[in-house]
Amino acid sequence: MPAIDVHNHLGRWLTDGQWCTPDVDALLATMDAAGVETVVNLDGLWGGELEANLDRYDRAHPGRFLTFCQVEWALLAQPDGERRAQEQLRDSARRGARGVKVWKDLGLHVRDETGALVLPDDPRVVRTLALAGELGLPVLIHVADPKAFFDPVDEHNERLDELLAVPEWSFADRDRFPTFERLLEALQALVTATPGTRYIGAHVGCVAEDLDHVERLLDAAPNLVVDIAGRLAELGRQPRRFRRLVLDHPDRVLFGTDAYPLTAEQLEVHLRFLETADEAFDYAPGCAVPPQGRWTISGVHLPGEVLRAVYRDNARRVLGLG
Repeated sequence: MPAIDVHNHLGRWLTDGQWCTPDVDALLATMDAAGVETVVNLDGLWGGELEANLDRYDRAHPGRFLTFCQVEWALLAQPDGERRAQEQLRDSARRGARGVKVWKDLGLHVRDETGALVLPDDPRVVRTLALAGELGLPVLIHVADPKAFFDPVDEHNERLDELLAVPEWSFADRDRFPTFERLLEALQALVTATPGTRYIGAHVGCVAEDLDHVERLLDAAPNLVVDIAGRLAELGRQPRRFRRLVLDHPDRVLFGTDAYPLTAEQLEVHLRFLETADEAFDYAPGCAVPPQGRWTISGVHLPGEVLRAVYRDNARRVLGLG
């Protein structure tokens, strides 16, 4: 079945100035072999960097890539920051951005001119993302991070391997960071306050550990869908609960990988998870220690009509592709 990967990184802001995908032709060949029609590139940023991404991907290969911009939330540290952020968003839309990516630094690191942390339900953020809706730009939003990143880094933390490898991913210091629950509360407040904006909740609505919460969020916010990107480890250890979520909300779940550079092996694991009833297989083949937890995953074996929706049809609707 044809697919759209709604969550990927093809730019260079995450990789020290080097393109995440150095060989675009090789990426296209990988996409073609797996039936991936289109990849959403979340790395457009703004201004000249947005132009560079649009030239390299969208304009060079029409229909195969859709580049999202970002909002420079650091502008809120300036007295006229909200106006400047909104003008920047309008400029990105004029240049050809196909959506907006909101990264987790909003709520964790961004501060305004008073030094206060800017949370996703800040009125300035609400007004700016309401503008995204007026401009016809869907918003893919990543709030917080895995719940374990907010817990003490000790022998009880199931993500201990990952946090020891990358200590800066720990947000357990309550003097510096909000609670996981406060950030989820801010996400729901933002989405429900801006019903004219279409949202894609990254990483299964930012709370893959609690699919009951995701279901309540979907019920509360008709303008929200969720992607599965970067969370096979979490979903694959609760496959029956995830399958029920998808079957109950077949038009609200989107395919995404967050796998960069995208490889045939990564795509194969995703397809195996969604399409088969296989049990106890590796979600990170080749890794001596699985990065997100020391367990295996099992497949959810979605029916064909639901797979078509998850792989492509839901994304086409949300992205305005017809």
